[in-house]
Amino acid sequence: MPSIRLTLLAGAIAIATVSGAAIAANPMVGGAAMYPTKTIVDNAVNSKDHTTLVAAVKAADLVGTLSGPGPFTVFAPTNAAFAKLPAGTVDTLVKPENKAMLTGILTYHVVPGRITAQMIAANARAHHGTATYATVQGENLTFSRSGTGWMIMDGKGHHGMITIANVMQSNGVILVIDTVMMP
Repeated sequence: MPSIRLTLLAGAIAIATVSGAAIAANPMVGGAAMYPTKTIVDNAVNSKDHTTLVAAVKAADLVGTLSGPGPFTVFAPTNAAFAKLPAGTVDTLVKPENKAMLTGILTYHVVPGRITAQMIAANARAHHGTATYATVQGENLTFSRSGTGWMIMDGKGHHGMITIANVMQSNGVILVIDTVMMP
């Protein structure tokens, strides 16, 4: 009988460990659980830190695309990242007459495929410290180590940091960033 109890206890510990690893592997974003079985859009709408991004994705009619099969890697700027832009920029971009410009900016934050922080690190190691990825918009984003994290840089030389990495989605991955990148 003691060996059965020990086996059951070991099984319960193993399940708790696996469950804990699953939670740790997909962090909370904006106070919301991110589920690897949901799409990028299905998860992003629940993040209180990404309401501006979600509104912009809707204004650019990209919901269908980012809900599609992908896979996509989205470098998702937070509300605070959008707040760093000059006053009135977001309000101007979401106007219907600026849809093409908004679409260009948003698709500059999307890379085809499923790119994790570990893949960025491996790419950077293979290329003398920097990794470069072509975006859906057509221009490149560059990544390099900065302290203990990863810096993202746009073609204009603006840079930010990846603040939350590897938020796995059913159709890709989200890496949260603290700055809006501009093509």
